[in-house]
Amino acid sequence: MIAAKELMNTSVITIARDEDIYEAVRTMALNNITGLPVVDEDGTLVGIITEKDVLTLLCEQEDAPGKVADFMTTDVVCFQQDNSIGEIAESFRQNHFRRVPILDDGKLVGIISRRDIIRYMRDLRHEDEVLRDSILELLY
Repeated sequence: MIAAKELMNTSVITIARDEDIYEAVRTMALNNITGLPVVDEDGTLVGIITEKDVLTLLCEQEDAPGKVADFMTTDVVCFQQDNSIGEIAESFRQNHFRRVPILDDGKLVGIISRRDIIRYMRDLRHEDEVLRDSILELLY
């Protein structure tokens, strides 16, 4: 199995914990993403803000101003860049989140989503089919 660092997306859109919560909502909407890692100035992961976290804003009758820190999840499941894709896939299978941050010494270096794992599995299956077809051509 390959390591997370071989599959992770390193172009991660992040946000600071002191940013306005509506800026987080705008960033997610404009980039068509469902969550943002929250990092300190030095890139240390401090939380994650997701669509689920900001649904509270929709449930309020009045405007609910606040900072990302007021809404973010701080107990974040994350993996190191040397963890295997199998470990990450198992975590996705057992949990309801859509993405996991990938760290190197506490610093955010990438992110892997369920979709990334599914694409990887699809590509592996396609490679297996191509290899099988090539072997069959050689045999017959």
